[in-house]
Amino acid sequence: MRRAITAAGVALWAWNVDTDAFTMDELGFELWGLPQRDEVTFEQLSARIHPADRDRVRSAFAATRAILGPYETDFRIMIGDEVRWVAARGQGEEDDVVAHTVYGIFLDVTGRKQAEEGHELLAGEMSHRVKNLLAIASGLTAISSRSAETVEQLASDLTERLSALGRAHDLVRPLPDGQGDAELLGDLIAVLLAPYDLGGFKGRIRVAVERMGVGEKAATALALVIHELATNAMKYGALSVPEGTLDVSSTSEGDDIVLTWLEHGGPEIHAPGDARGFGSKLVQRSVTHQLGGTITYDWAETGLIVTIRMNRARLAA
Repeated sequence: MRRAITAAGVALWAWNVDTDAFTMDELGFELWGLPQRDEVTFEQLSARIHPADRDRVRSAFAATRAILGPYETDFRIMIGDEVRWVAARGQGEEDDVVAHTVYGIFLDVTGRKQAEEGHELLAGEMSHRVKNLLAIASGLTAISSRSAETVEQLASDLTERLSALGRAHDLVRPLPDGQGDAELLGDLIAVLLAPYDLGGFKGRIRVAVERMGVGEKAATALALVIHELATNAMKYGALSVPEGTLDVSSTSEGDDIVLTWLEHGGPEIHAPGDARGFGSKLVQRSVTHQLGGTITYDWAETGLIVTIRMNRARLAA
């Protein structure tokens, strides 16, 4: 029995409800991070219970005086900066209990609790992501329906934009050393622009940006911005002709990162009128609200130049 208990990591305890004397075996003292002694008091143990759980545990143990039969409670204890989860299992006071002593066990369930917390966090994060994506899809559908002239155009525009979001979402993953919670900025832009790297020669799109991580929220916003700019370049700008090229670069200015979109070798372009389409409004809204920055256009004779200023902290969020 002793070998089985030790192998299972079960700590034995006994508590005299009249004298408050609390005795434990060796495993019990190890679990609570205390030097072994003949006995401690319940109040002395309570000092190591997490403040958020202390009152609840005291009430649970005090209630054992009136409980008949088994009971259980889980709580946290603090050993320095380390937090451990303890499961207390015991038998409530009965008529045949000798000298008002309650018996029970302690189990270290820290690993199980951490796994449960991880699963809950993952479930909450997945729910949050799904809600965000559904909200974006709903907004895209509503605004696209007001600007599209035909059902076919609506379906095409909406599919392309959702595909851009999907490609960005696929790249979201943890990065080491606090670089962000998604893909690297250069990799994200390169993947989004890869379908447009067509024409007379490969390598007409060049991406040279700072090495930094892009967070999930920023990745979806940046994907929409890059997709709109690339779509316009394919229709009207440098990517509409075989000899056209596109350079995407970045510079760092304080708390901001400045992304420059530079087109060369395309047809003559002209600044649009005051009326802006859905794509322009979407880009402006994404950069301003989600990336905490600004976007400016220079309709130069040599090709379109777009300057996107983004807050570094927002980009990594």
